Amino acid sequence: MGEFDLIRRYFAQPAAQLWGGAVAPPSLVLGIGDDCALLAPEPGQQLAISSDMLVEGRHFFADVDPATLGHKALAVNLSDLAAMGATPLGFTLALALPQADEAWLAAFSRGLLALAQQHRCPLVGGDTTRGPLNLCITVFGQVPAGQALRRSGAQLGDDIYISGTVGDARLALEALLGHTTLPADVLQRTRQRLECPTPRLALGQALRGIATAAADVSDGLLGDLGHILTASGVGAELYPETLLQSAAVSDAVRQQPLELAWTCALAGGDDYELVFTAPPTARAAVQFATERAHTAATRIGRVAAGRGVLLLGADGHALPPDQMPILRGFDHFS
Repeated sequence: MGEFDLIRRYFAQPAAQLWGGAVAPPSLVLGIGDDCALLAPEPGQQLAISSDMLVEGRHFFADVDPATLGHKALAVNLSDLAAMGATPLGFTLALALPQADEAWLAAFSRGLLALAQQHRCPLVGGDTTRGPLNLCITVFGQVPAGQALRRSGAQLGDDIYISGTVGDARLALEALLGHTTLPADVLQRTRQRLECPTPRLALGQALRGIATAAADVSDGLLGDLGHILTASGVGAELYPETLLQSAAVSDAVRQQPLELAWTCALAGGDDYELVFTAPPTARAAVQFATERAHTAATRIGRVAAGRGVLLLGADGHALPPDQMPILRGFDHFS
């Protein structure tokens, strides 16, 4: 099977089919089949563009289900759009394959395109080549001019929220690496969070005009919250003991030894939840936004003066260093 046969068979589906209607989305002027795709954002909209690469052995295990991998490859990019409050327009896929394995390609494209159809985000182009398994997706979205959620808007006194739950993906990774042991059912649930994340697009769009800053949690809560704080020139206060007992942490993480639980909840990557800030006067609006998006969010701290994140005990005082593990966000080159 040649390169262009591969593309036609597994990836060149009609845009209208992905859109779920009789015609292609109005934003897609020209899709797969030419040298470039042509996208037309709606009047008054700005483009939101993001790329993510997944490399075998670095971002996923060799035995991962290819349908699940297809889902995650697109989900991590859609999560970036969610963090900006953007709506998807389309995406490109650059795919390096050791060989043209038809069973693998059928499953991978099925997982990829199912998520694309769910979020009306057609595949509009890309490239394929032979090489070590490597996936690179660039996603395109649109957001009303001036309404994008950015990292730089957090204000003193703002509440800090996290959507869904954090820590399950890191817990699964710890188990898969042999650093801890989990019951089979717990491993299955947490591995699902690691390999099949849910991009919070509806929540990001619902938070436009409410949240002052946002980021998706790909490298750990502390690390990605830290990006907001640095961009905004502020600090934060968090209560990790309270966080562990809240709805933001699952029973699976909560039941681990304390150091592992804190590591998973505060420094675990691959959650793809949204961490965001909003003023206390917007608490009812945040609640309404989460209900509209069918996604829970938990208030976990507040924006404060200074720099970095101050971790406080139940008494409101800073936790001493000997009570805290070393926590830092994921860094590919650290």
